[in-house]
Amino acid sequence: MGLRLLLFTLLFFFTNPRWVCPSTELRALMVMKAALDPEDLLLSSWTINGNPCDGSFEGVACDEKGQVANISLQGKGLSGKVSPAIAGLKHLTGLYLHYNSLYGEVPREIANLTELTDLYLNVNNLSGEIPPEIGNMGSLQVLQLCYNRLTGSIPTQLGSLKKLSVLALQSNNLTGAIPARLGDLGVLMRLDLSFNHLFGSIPTKLADSPLLEVLDIRNNTLSGNVPPEGFMTLNACDASNALNPGRPEPFGPGVTGNPTREIPETANLRLRCNQSQCSKPSKPGKVSIVVGVLVVTVALAVVAMLTFTQYRRRKQKLGSSFDIPDSRLSTDHAKGIYRRNGSPLISLEYSNGWDPLADGRSISGYGQEVFQSFRFNLDEVETATQYFSEMNLLGKSTYSATYKGVLRDGSVVAIKSISKSSCKSEEAEFLKGLNILASLKHENLVRLRGFCCSKGRGECFLIYDYAPNGNFLRYLDVNDGDGHVLEWSPRVSIVEGIAKGIAYLHGHKVNKSTLCHQNISAEKVLIDHRCNPLLSDSGLHNLLTNDIIFSELKSSAAMGYLAPEYTNTGRFTEKSDIYAFGVLVFQVLSGKRKVTSLVNLGAEACRFEDYIDPNLHGKFFEYEATKLARIAWLCTHECPIERISMEAVVQELGNCSSCL
Repeated sequence: MGLRLLLFTLLFFFTNPRWVCPSTELRALMVMKAALDPEDLLLSSWTINGNPCDGSFEGVACDEKGQVANISLQGKGLSGKVSPAIAGLKHLTGLYLHYNSLYGEVPREIANLTELTDLYLNVNNLSGEIPPEIGNMGSLQVLQLCYNRLTGSIPTQLGSLKKLSVLALQSNNLTGAIPARLGDLGVLMRLDLSFNHLFGSIPTKLADSPLLEVLDIRNNTLSGNVPPEGFMTLNACDASNALNPGRPEPFGPGVTGNPTREIPETANLRLRCNQSQCSKPSKPGKVSIVVGVLVVTVALAVVAMLTFTQYRRRKQKLGSSFDIPDSRLSTDHAKGIYRRNGSPLISLEYSNGWDPLADGRSISGYGQEVFQSFRFNLDEVETATQYFSEMNLLGKSTYSATYKGVLRDGSVVAIKSISKSSCKSEEAEFLKGLNILASLKHENLVRLRGFCCSKGRGECFLIYDYAPNGNFLRYLDVNDGDGHVLEWSPRVSIVEGIAKGIAYLHGHKVNKSTLCHQNISAEKVLIDHRCNPLLSDSGLHNLLTNDIIFSELKSSAAMGYLAPEYTNTGRFTEKSDIYAFGVLVFQVLSGKRKVTSLVNLGAEACRFEDYIDPNLHGKFFEYEATKLARIAWLCTHECPIERISMEAVVQELGNCSSCL
């Protein structure tokens, strides 16, 4: 009997090992979960009875041997601590916990992860000193600790990390001198120590780093001279980019235009505060001049606004005494009552029939004053487009036509004509959609100037600001030497601008709910006269019938913008927008409309030749290309929950633009 019980027990142990004795890695993960997510709100998929390597543990990936190799929990909203239990994950190669709200110290036990190559703890609330034991992590290639509250000095032991290529410690509260041993890092390409409280001189040994491309030491209290030799591969910032926080500035230009051997001048200017620290105040004389200019500018602006307001009121009063000539009235308006006004954005009565704006009964609840300020007269629309002349036609789709127009005030607009049959039939729903469009205001969204509905024409017109440089499609699949080949800087700006626009749509603010775009593509990215990117058709799906929306999906899917989960869920979410944005980033990088598997794999493996547009001829910044490729790769992850949020993307591109 005893032998049979022993055999049964052994058999049970072998077939259910985790029920009786969880593996070392599983135990480590469960302790980490309790520390990272103390309220068990975000990592509920991590369970003691689960298997970290079967895909059920959010953010956990294993190698071919079934060992935990990667933890990617960036931008998840974690608000706990990093547990010393992480030392139990002996085979971990990548740890990505950036863009959370983690606090406490970086555990010294993290140094036991001798196979770790990437350590991303940036943009959290971590405090305490940098553990000197990190110097024992011989495989480490990227160390990201920037934008925290770390104190103490930079450990000299970091000079032992022979494989380290990126060291980002900016925007902390670090003190002491820059360790000379950092000059021993033979493959170091990027070193960012800016916005700390470091003092002393720049080590001469650091100037001998053979591969160093970026050195940012702004906003410290350094003294002495820049080493007379070395830093030959670095370029000094000129006056045009002296205040650009995304560009390193080893030293500034002198009066003659040649670099001086002084601390950059921007180190003495007041820049953006971060957490508990601020940059140094500027010189009193310069402050007085700047303040004086600002006061005069504001005063002139106020006077101009008052003058314009009085002028506009006078013009409205004068205009009300005149009638519009019959020859300029459309048949739709001939039966109506009119009020002449000097502004194109005016309140006018419309004739009865299909016109959701004909009276106020349906407008109530949607902000009547908003609708009145956005309403256009059909006569204004017809005159602006020269009665919808083919010469002014900008483009057509299955449900709309877009015309270039000039308003009475001289401003150039794009007027989108949508047929009644393509609009929502329920008047309340249509008005709700118009209200959403009118509420969207962001510098990277095409601005809606107004709208107009016509019974006689059976159309609704949306009046937007005009973007003279067309959409981004014209910059894809172009030949070398073509004037439409974009340089590197505009490409980065396009990604940054569209990311901000989408993040605004996804964000929940006063008088604005979260909104999915549902149709992000290169065609929807317009370029204005200043080469700023503008996302068009935001919220437009709220006006259209379902069959029109579904017909748009076909072209979206054909171009690769449609997220894979849509075939199963049939629903658009913020995650599907993020997927489309990721595809767009790949297009920006490659200069191609079609994003191939080679581009995807090249971005993942950091092979620039596979995903960077050859028309650039190598004229791009590798650290930015790596950053954008990683963002695109994260955004196009097949699993929606693994995709980085747009807020995190904006932070990656903006607040920590120097981190990669």
